[in-house]
Amino acid sequence: MKSEELFARAQQILPGGVSSPVRAIRPFPFYTTHAAGSRLHTVDGESLLDCCMAYGPLLLGHAHPYILNVIRAQLDKGWLYGTPTPAELDLASLLIGDHPGMEMVRFVSTGAEATMAALRLARGYAGKMGIIKTEGGFHGAHDAVLVKAGSGATTLGIPDSAGVVPDLVAYTHQVPFNDSDALETLLRNREDIAAFILEPVMGNIGPIPPQRGYLEAVREITAAHDVLLIFDEVITGYRLGIGGAQVQYRVKPDISTFGKIIGGGLPIGAFCGPRKIMQMIAPAGPVYQAGTFNGNPLSLAAGAATLHYLRDHPKIYRTLDAGTRQIEESLPGDRQGSFVRLGSMFKYFFRSQPPANYVQAKQSDTAAFRIFWENMMKREIFIPPSQFETNFLSLAHGADEIAYLAEAYRECI
Repeated sequence: MKSEELFARAQQILPGGVSSPVRAIRPFPFYTTHAAGSRLHTVDGESLLDCCMAYGPLLLGHAHPYILNVIRAQLDKGWLYGTPTPAELDLASLLIGDHPGMEMVRFVSTGAEATMAALRLARGYAGKMGIIKTEGGFHGAHDAVLVKAGSGATTLGIPDSAGVVPDLVAYTHQVPFNDSDALETLLRNREDIAAFILEPVMGNIGPIPPQRGYLEAVREITAAHDVLLIFDEVITGYRLGIGGAQVQYRVKPDISTFGKIIGGGLPIGAFCGPRKIMQMIAPAGPVYQAGTFNGNPLSLAAGAATLHYLRDHPKIYRTLDAGTRQIEESLPGDRQGSFVRLGSMFKYFFRSQPPANYVQAKQSDTAAFRIFWENMMKREIFIPPSQFETNFLSLAHGADEIAYLAEAYRECI
């Protein structure tokens, strides 16, 4: 197969043969030549129904004509300036208008940059160095959040990667998701915490939704202890609806981070907050953040076009929710696992009950998932090759595709 040949070559010139670890599918990954709508096309002539959607950004599907035309128009004008552009104001205004309490935006190039800068901003604003994350929460591959998951409310950070300075992650503490008591216990015993960062819906090992009252409790606890609350909505931003999880659950964070969908499939990140916090960012304030590709014109154009399209077609979200519901309702009643869905996000966990946190998710039967994944691939359906990654539907998944997915899930489960 051509993919096998390409991977053999890639292993000689790329670490592990890939540009990101999750792509290292055993025994070799497939190589994509092009994509359109809901399908990936490979060098081996396969046409795969895609439920990965580049891990979330492509809510409208691959190469959506409306977004494609906007990108082409911007290409004719140039694709990198190194100067301010009117497009920055357009996309920033959309983000501010859709998220109550957000008054200023800084654009960066990736979601990981957004969370890294948001944590730096929180520390600079609060004058404290400690941060808290949830066990298993992934906020990008930067040092402060690359820590192993543990158990208990006072788990200290241990580096989860070679090259991470232990003294740095010693400032990173962890609590379980959906456990507000653990957060309260930790904060009651520490006065050095600047911020608590979490995905309001855990996406990188999920989806794992918040239990009733959890986010409200987190908001109350952090405010009582003068700790900034950061919502990482890199995955959930515009995926769950206009305004993301914070609007759906009616909980207002102090700082929000975004990526994926707000770039329309092109690289982007952003962090937002009220004026009193965001004015700490250089050149207005002492917290430094900069980047050659910040506010890239192509990403801004594609992102603004995507958000305008979503605003103009609000039924998209109901359609996508109905799609994941149809898949769920197709499953056998005597199944041994659990199906979790939230709008267009969904996952089948090979675990009898839906997980509420990282530790429970890790109890899933990964060997069973591997068999399931291989059987889905035989039906030319590509889902993320890990039990701990969310599946996604897009607008391009029509009635026929949903019916085919439902049938495949029923048979493969």
